[in-house]
Amino acid sequence: MVTSFPWLTVLWVVPMVGAAIVILLPASLRAASKWLALVVSVVVLAITVLLAVNFDPAGDQYQFVESHKWIPSFGTGYILGLDGIALAIVALTAVLVPLLLIAGWNDVSDQAAWGGRSTHAYFALTLAVEGMVIMSLVSLDILLFYVFFEAMLIPMYFLIGGFGGAGRSKAAVKFLLYNLFGGLVMLAAVIGLYVVTAGSDAFEAGTFDFRLIVEAVSSGEFVVNPAVMNLLFLGFMFAFAVKAPLWPFHRWLPDAAVEATPASAVLMMAIMDKVGTFGMLRYCLQLFPDSATYFRPMIITLAVIGIVYGAIVAIGQTDVMRLIAYTSISHFGFIILGIFVMTSQGQSGSTLYMVNHGLSTAALFLIAGFLVSRRGSRLIESYGGVQKVAPVLAGTFLVSGLATLSLPGLAPFISEFLVLVGTFTRYPVFAVFASTALVLSAVYILWMYQRMMTGPVKDGNDKIRDLVPREILVVAPLIALLIVLGVYPKPALDVINPAVTHTLTTIDQPDPVPQFAEGPTR
Repeated sequence: MVTSFPWLTVLWVVPMVGAAIVILLPASLRAASKWLALVVSVVVLAITVLLAVNFDPAGDQYQFVESHKWIPSFGTGYILGLDGIALAIVALTAVLVPLLLIAGWNDVSDQAAWGGRSTHAYFALTLAVEGMVIMSLVSLDILLFYVFFEAMLIPMYFLIGGFGGAGRSKAAVKFLLYNLFGGLVMLAAVIGLYVVTAGSDAFEAGTFDFRLIVEAVSSGEFVVNPAVMNLLFLGFMFAFAVKAPLWPFHRWLPDAAVEATPASAVLMMAIMDKVGTFGMLRYCLQLFPDSATYFRPMIITLAVIGIVYGAIVAIGQTDVMRLIAYTSISHFGFIILGIFVMTSQGQSGSTLYMVNHGLSTAALFLIAGFLVSRRGSRLIESYGGVQKVAPVLAGTFLVSGLATLSLPGLAPFISEFLVLVGTFTRYPVFAVFASTALVLSAVYILWMYQRMMTGPVKDGNDKIRDLVPREILVVAPLIALLIVLGVYPKPALDVINPAVTHTLTTIDQPDPVPQFAEGPTR
């Protein structure tokens, strides 16, 4: 629906303005900068709740639409809209950011490099990432999407490189170079798409309007040489594959996740990287349906390799934070697999998986971060017997770990099950290979828990304190959401399913008809 009030503009502008105000506060107002950032993030959450309540799953595909001229001579406009898939990820973002701010409340000490304003910078950069992610999710103009898709790298680079571990500078540069290279390839594809629209009879002039291009592609009015469309598809797909990340473009993720503060690592893995998988679902499939179908076997193969690779490498890790980072590579493989099998179960499962992965990874990574901050070591062998001295920490760590391995009754199980069912209906062999991750994930999670939390208390662990109220305030909502969405995912799926159906209809990919072997009749 079209509304007179620009809710989507307010949604992304609030955190951006909040970031600017936070960074401009006097250096002496460190506590005020924290509280202001938290209040801003809660306001964003409140607006998101308002949008979710007023969103009609049975209504128009894109709701709360805003459309204004930006650069008419270049075929681009300020066009925003929200569908069910974007709403799910916006909601994830709005829920996690306040929790991440609370989790990182005491993570930052003033450093000379920031002129005594480290706290201001850290909280302002987090809000900036939130605003840019939201903008990229609600944009319906391809150039506008690209601008924010690239811009979010800058605050994330400073969050990694300005704070965190001893190797943060190297990890930040690696993160930036990988993603900037992917973005440059995508820029060439964005320009190429504009050129082919300008040369087509389907449009009066070149355009970046996503809805117009998709409508022309779906109706058959926009016909381009398949080789050209394949190249454009690969340009978009490469950038999204780096951002997601898809194996073998994942090499930047483990270092960035380990060297960043736990809250910044979760911001990157659970929120920012979802823009990559979202881009695949929205742009790669709907702009280039024939190319997506042509490259589907290759992408599915890479996704399955990523699923198995991430799980196997996680088993061999001695660093608890690096182990959790590699589990995300495996989970992103599941998300990408579900997207490209192009079935309703697969894509609904993938979208729900984006949300559930964000919740489970946030819980597991943050709790691990709380533990590491107490002990001062990321090595798994440094721990043992933690459940005897910190039972609440160990218990919430176990629930989060069980969610990560997709235990029935917890949220990721539903999404992973849907992805595997959707895959099996079209590619049963790939589904079988992907299913091996169910066993492998049990190995790396339960073995990690056994070594760290059970057994006798090792030297140095006897003074580990349990979760404090501030940390419980972070963890409790995540555990609650993992349980609620595991038992009753219907509200989320009711929003997601119509958008998935529209995507599959647009790309003309009906679900496969089940084949039943004929048996003897009586």
